Amino acid sequence: MPDMLKDQFTLPIYIDLGATFLYALTGALVAIRRQYDVIGLFVLALVTGVGGALIRDGIFIQNGPPVVMTEPRYLLVILAGCFVAALFRHRIDRIQKLFLLADALGLGAYAVVGVERSLNAGLPAVASVMVGVINACGDGLLRDVLVRVVPLLFKPGQFYVLAALLGAGLFALLIIHFALPTERSAYIAIASTFVLRELAILFNWTTKPVSQGPWTIFAAGPDASSASAPPPLPPHENP
Repeated sequence: MPDMLKDQFTLPIYIDLGATFLYALTGALVAIRRQYDVIGLFVLALVTGVGGALIRDGIFIQNGPPVVMTEPRYLLVILAGCFVAALFRHRIDRIQKLFLLADALGLGAYAVVGVERSLNAGLPAVASVMVGVINACGDGLLRDVLVRVVPLLFKPGQFYVLAALLGAGLFALLIIHFALPTERSAYIAIASTFVLRELAILFNWTTKPVSQGPWTIFAAGPDASSASAPPPLPPHENP
């Protein structure tokens, strides 16, 4: 990325902080469901909230300490996610749809932030899109490893990684090839990710095991998978 363009790709920090809060919230809900103590609650919220960003900065960008470790506001929003999860722990079933909406927003926001940070670090567009997807989905991978379950990103299920890929790719396309303002491009990409994710939940658009044949990788409708409804909270446990 040419140096003269770097200043054009600066996103407001509230987009990143908002995604961190939403993901920390889902991680805290997993801890509550598994009856972890307060330490387990915080650790799982921390990993789910900033795990993807740590992978992004520590492995792919490697430009000094990870941003989430140098900016105290990330810790504050993680603590806020823990507090909100604990506050509403008895109402999870009643507000499941609300958290599915929040999770979809967080997915798009983190995909966009990952692309923006990668472009500013000088990575090419394709690599930046890849890092954006990892930024959006890596936290769920780390969370599943910690709770000792097969990572849900590897399992057939409603579109999740594909939605993140759409958001990351669209954001890169809008700011590089169409030269749209950064914030406008981010909002369009986040909204597109949100819409695809919600449509996948509404119509049960899913991936299918490759072992069933090359023409059944994708499926839709109530018979597309063994579960015809979105899984219970927390929403980020969806593939």
